[in-house]
Order: sequence, then C-alpha cells, then structure tokens
Amino acid sequence: MSILIQEAVFDIADEISKLHHQNPKVGALVNFIGYMRDFNEGDTVSRLFLEHYSGMTEKALQKINDEACQRWDLIDIRVIHRIGLLHPCDPIVFIGVTSCHRKEAFLATEFIIDFLKNRAPFWKKEVTTDKTRWVSHRQSDLEAQARWEEKE
Repeated sequence: MSILIQEAVFDIADEISKLHHQNPKVGALVNFIGYMRDFNEGDTVSRLFLEHYSGMTEKALQKINDEACQRWDLIDIRVIHRIGLLHPCDPIVFIGVTSCHRKEAFLATEFIIDFLKNRAPFWKKEVTTDKTRWVSHRQSDLEAQARWEEKE
C-alpha cells in the first residue's frame, strides 16, 4: 500500500502498471481519477489551491486504507492526492485498488474516495470570477460516507 501527497502531476498509466506489476494473483484493478472542474456552486472556477496537514493527512489516508483492507480481501492500494495550485482539467486524486475479484476492488475504491472526501485533512480554496472562497464538505459526500457506516 502506498500513499503520496504531491504537487506534481501523476502518470495514470504508470500508476496502473505499478499496481499490477505482473502479479498473477491480481484478477481486478479498479481505479478512480478525480479531476478539477471549472464550476462549483453555480460559479465558474478558474483555480483551486489545495492545502493539507503534513503527517496528519497521510495518517488519515492510511487509516482509511486499513479499514478498506479489513472489509475486503485486497492485494494493494495506491492513493495519490495532489496539493498546490490546480486548474480545470488537472487530475487531483488517483485511487487504485487490486484484488482477486472485481467486486471487492470496486467496493473498496468507492469506500476509499467516500471517506477521503470527509476524513482526510485537505483544504480547498477556489478562485471564481469575482471571489475567493474556502470549500466546505458537500452534503452528498457526507451522505455517501454515512451509507458505509450503516453497513458496519
């Protein structure tokens, strides 16, 4: 399992290759890539500044990954989250999960992004055409996380 917090753009094909690395036990590899949109809350967004709490962010992500491994039989997890200045169309987050079977990989990937959105200490500041604002949690993200907590 690996967790990276970085400013640099990641290479999606390279990350997928690192996850599979010709492991004959891998029957499924599911990935999620989150991109920066050019809109939010009805406004055009031109830039996004992502900040994090070094050390604490990695611990929070590790806890999420550990919980995913407790729920499903997984082979590997790779989470990369970018920080710094981002523009529309830039990739922000990569989540890759390998397992023997697809269902576990799909469920774990969805679980990880749902919890990352609410539990990992990242702060987003958007620049719109007429203002700068900090982005708060979306109700839909909180509901997505609650769905998993009901299954415990």
